[in-house]
Amino acid sequence: MIIHALNDVIGTGREVTGPEWASRRLVLAADGAGFSVNDTVVRAGAEIEMWYAHHVEAVYVLEGRGEVTDHETGAVHRLEPGVLYLADAHQRHTLRTHTEFRAVCVFDPPLTGREVHDERGAFPPPAAQDPAR
Repeated sequence: MIIHALNDVIGTGREVTGPEWASRRLVLAADGAGFSVNDTVVRAGAEIEMWYAHHVEAVYVLEGRGEVTDHETGAVHRLEPGVLYLADAHQRHTLRTHTEFRAVCVFDPPLTGREVHDERGAFPPPAAQDPAR
């Protein structure tokens, strides 16, 4: 059994930050679960374009309010606690936060822990992330 406490992750190499967000990586590829789990906080008023070309992502909202826009359909979906969205077909999307926002994010294939969004809003393919994997 593996135990990772959020307080033990914050401020370590398992916490990755950007100008508008902090991603605390609780379960990573090295844990061998076949998926990864992040506790992610996004500042109020953020607008982040994302495209997980090589990953499927589920986002379950714990706190805050915002919206996600699906670039393929133009649909805008309201986000609030208790709502989950699943980018299951590698949809390009934009997250806009109205308040500080906190969510649990699950990725398949799992993240190694060092990923950051590139200029397209994507993470690199898993083989390029960690050749030892």
